[in-house]
Amino acid sequence: MLSSTAIKAAKPKTKAYKLADGRGLVLIVSPSGGKWWRFRFRFDGQEKSLSLGTYPDVSLKQARQKRDEMRSARASGIDPAARRRAERYARGDTFEAVAREWFVSFSRSWAETHTEKIMRRLELYIFPWMGARPIAKLSAVDVLTCLRRIQAGGKLETAKRALQNCSRIFRYAVATGRAERNPTLDLQGALPPHREGHLAAITTPKEVGQLLRAIDVYSGSNVVRFALKLAPYVFVRPGELRQCEWAEIDWDNREWHIPERKMKARQKHIVPLSRQALAILMEVHPLSGRGPFVFPSVRSAQRPLSNVALLAALRRMGYEQGTVTVHGFRSTASTLFNEMGQNRDWIERQLTHGERDGVRACYNYADYLPQRKIMMQLWADYIDQLRRSRVTLVLSGEQLVLEMP
Repeated sequence: MLSSTAIKAAKPKTKAYKLADGRGLVLIVSPSGGKWWRFRFRFDGQEKSLSLGTYPDVSLKQARQKRDEMRSARASGIDPAARRRAERYARGDTFEAVAREWFVSFSRSWAETHTEKIMRRLELYIFPWMGARPIAKLSAVDVLTCLRRIQAGGKLETAKRALQNCSRIFRYAVATGRAERNPTLDLQGALPPHREGHLAAITTPKEVGQLLRAIDVYSGSNVVRFALKLAPYVFVRPGELRQCEWAEIDWDNREWHIPERKMKARQKHIVPLSRQALAILMEVHPLSGRGPFVFPSVRSAQRPLSNVALLAALRRMGYEQGTVTVHGFRSTASTLFNEMGQNRDWIERQLTHGERDGVRACYNYADYLPQRKIMMQLWADYIDQLRRSRVTLVLSGEQLVLEMP
């Protein structure tokens, strides 16, 4: 018989091997170090095997209890494998049901924008074809077919992220005894490598001025136009901009306080608001001020603007894919700020590019706030000049001076 000590001490080898506990219960140790329980038995003259979950999610005591329950069922003339299949169908162990259960279990610690993207990706690209099928019956080919469909639409990065999501869902299904194995493990190398690149941005003063003027005359939705107008003044991430709420605006101190649940780094952030940014917010307030969101969805004031609305507006203005993105305003600001000679620590703090090593990761959201307020106002004045005419910015001693032609 096995002991908890022996199970913990079991090390992976080049090939999978098993440790027997007796009466049909075995622990499989994989080359990667994973450990999962199986119950082996005979029924109607056939050798059968059932997964009882992974260790340590399923303890030795729990595995023995499951084994004894199945042995009792077999002694009563019931096939444990057939009974499990019937229970799965009764519980609705479809891919979508398990995926949503996994989502509820793990999404509490995710940023809201991340949470929204994952479920939207599953609903658009996976659930319509795999959602209603029993998760235990799905194969690597089934998953790959969905991924190829995404790839065919020119969305390779989306396909790769969908594969990652599916892999985690299958792992959860194995751990909870709803699937025998994770078929996505057979898909390593099935998708071509994705070449990482910077999100498209314009970084020359002339091009920035042209973009700002194009936004001013955008003839689409007023909400979208106001969001695009505010974007270059605050250069936050698109999800943070779209989900901006009126309750987060501190009018007295001219600040936008973004809560940690909305931030990529899960840390609160303060955006100093220039006179120009405040003017835009005041202008949009009569339009959306009765609801929670500054930039609400066209379908419901209780939901933020969709993640494609801003990008679609840029395309309508004539900026093709690969030239400009809303996220690109961050690169624009970073590039021009550094060319202006601004303090790098102020820039990085405003961009929330925090350190990720030890103590410095726990930055204070108010770091350099007085300096950042001055910097953000200078930036707003600068891009206003770019909108109106050609302008250069030169360093004079320790002062930044606008020089008009």
